[in-house]
Amino acid sequence: MAGTGTKTPRERYRTQVRAEIKKHAWEQLATTGASALSLNGIAKQMGMSGPALYRYYASRDELITELVRDAYRSLADTLRAAATTGADLSVLAHTLRAWALEDPQRYLLIYGTPVPGYHAPDDITLISSETMAILLDACSALPTDSPATPFDAHLADHREWANGHPARPEVLHRALSFWTRLHGVLSLELAGHFTGMGFDPALLFAAELDDLLAH
Repeated sequence: MAGTGTKTPRERYRTQVRAEIKKHAWEQLATTGASALSLNGIAKQMGMSGPALYRYYASRDELITELVRDAYRSLADTLRAAATTGADLSVLAHTLRAWALEDPQRYLLIYGTPVPGYHAPDDITLISSETMAILLDACSALPTDSPATPFDAHLADHREWANGHPARPEVLHRALSFWTRLHGVLSLELAGHFTGMGFDPALLFAAELDDLLAH
């Protein structure tokens, strides 16, 4: 039975309970933010005692790690699915925005304000690097005829963040420009900083993307 990958009833129940805990955790994040996430509060919502819930997640940080891992995995899989269909950098950028708008709290958990006292494990960094690798591949496909900059030279010796990707320094620079500027617009939009300013954030995002593609 074990060799077939079939779960026992006990294992299925545990999976279901953990999924319900995560569902309530996402609801909490939407109302109170990650820093106020309370396992005891979730236990109360589920009609469980605090100690009973801790059998499924030993700590708040373990639950946050699960949420962060799910978010990064979802984004990496979404972008990879687009890339495998031949999506260029523009399509990938709009795919990113659509993913972010679909669930703002999921986006803000990984790209918003860090949770005080929380440190993600190394495997989270590896998952997030998959997203950067997709971006680097897309940037590598674009022509690069701009003159080298001092930052290009700096990146030649400071490329650990690229996790071994063979992209040239000017491609690394372009990828970082896309990453910082597009995430900057998205983070401000989803945090509500454009509210009341009277312009369409989608058009601002598109304008930033056009400017990046033109250089």
